[in-house]
Amino acid sequence: MPTETDDGELHPHVAAHYAPQPTRTGTALCLSGGGYRAALFHLGSLTRLNELGVLSQIDTFSSVSGGSILAAHLATRIAQWPEAGSSVADWDGAVVEPFLRFTRRNIRNKPIAKRYLLPWNWVRDQVAVETLEAAYADHLTPLKLHDLPTVPRFIMSATDMAFGVNWIFDSGLRRIGDYQAGYGAIPDWPLARAVAASSCFPPIFDPMPIDLDPAELTGGDYDEADRDELVAQITLSDGGVYDNMGLEPVWKDHQTVLVSDGGAVFEAEQDAGFIWRLNRYTSIAGRQGSAVRKRWLIANFVGGVLEGTYWSLGSIADHYHGAPGYPEALVEERIQRVRTDLDRFSRAEQHVLMNHGYLLADAAVQAHAAELVTIDVPAAPPYPGDPMDPEWVTRHLEQSHKHRLL
Repeated sequence: MPTETDDGELHPHVAAHYAPQPTRTGTALCLSGGGYRAALFHLGSLTRLNELGVLSQIDTFSSVSGGSILAAHLATRIAQWPEAGSSVADWDGAVVEPFLRFTRRNIRNKPIAKRYLLPWNWVRDQVAVETLEAAYADHLTPLKLHDLPTVPRFIMSATDMAFGVNWIFDSGLRRIGDYQAGYGAIPDWPLARAVAASSCFPPIFDPMPIDLDPAELTGGDYDEADRDELVAQITLSDGGVYDNMGLEPVWKDHQTVLVSDGGAVFEAEQDAGFIWRLNRYTSIAGRQGSAVRKRWLIANFVGGVLEGTYWSLGSIADHYHGAPGYPEALVEERIQRVRTDLDRFSRAEQHVLMNHGYLLADAAVQAHAAELVTIDVPAAPPYPGDPMDPEWVTRHLEQSHKHRLL
């Protein structure tokens, strides 16, 4: 398909696909992937955004993987969203405490055991992600996709393995799909299925089959002869495979974008042989994709194209005009190395991650998006005392980078 006209300009249909909307509106909050680690980091960030009156101004929550776990929890626990500029009442009782209980639960061992330890399941690729979906339905949310509000809008992303693009579950437009396969109306599925599709990270979880009739999706760009065959066989993997920051659904049309990035921080390592290299190639490819998106985002903030701010697991609060937070060495040596997983997180891990997200969200918003702040409340980390003490954190997070089988 040609992309340029004879005079070198982009064809109109190509320009329409890649160019942002002429008029941007609304405020989006992107919640990245990263398992329980990211979800707890985001919970701390949202705690501070709620105190400042920012959370109630969010028009669109765009989430991936661990971010989708927290987004589903929010949609379940907050039945009535407050007026813009105010705070959610009983935040700790309604949102924080139930989520801490949930993330003290290991939900990845049972799917792994059923998939790999039971011989009759060795040919059932979907058994692990089905078991993950059941865990979300039992312990996270009983809602159906139809139950999600249109305002605020929730967009949960997965990765379409057939076409290699971002697949969305969109409550605002009441649709699912992607730009290649097309879009269709939200089916009568549990919300837990969308969360499982968004968070079934490889290679632990095989992709989730969607089993839709190709006729249910329309308007896609892909119109080759094998279109229906491909759509019928679409499987969905973790949204972080394509875009771990959740920017894809909102970058074109929102005026203000806030990004809470709890994804893994790329670390330098020595060559450890053939298997290490295979994993490293994939990690580097993923890193460059995230790096390009981050550079694009920051460049648009600096250039005035977008408003908003960005903070990440590896950020240092002191870098935001000297804001209080954890020391740089502690962040680098302990906090940013906490594992990406869905196993049981200790109270120490929960409290430190929440404090870190809280302090960074405060620093980033006060420095770069202060116009959103409607409530003047001094910052006070959710868990003062020991969880703010560097020596205590160093000791209690000493093993937090390790993945534990049991």
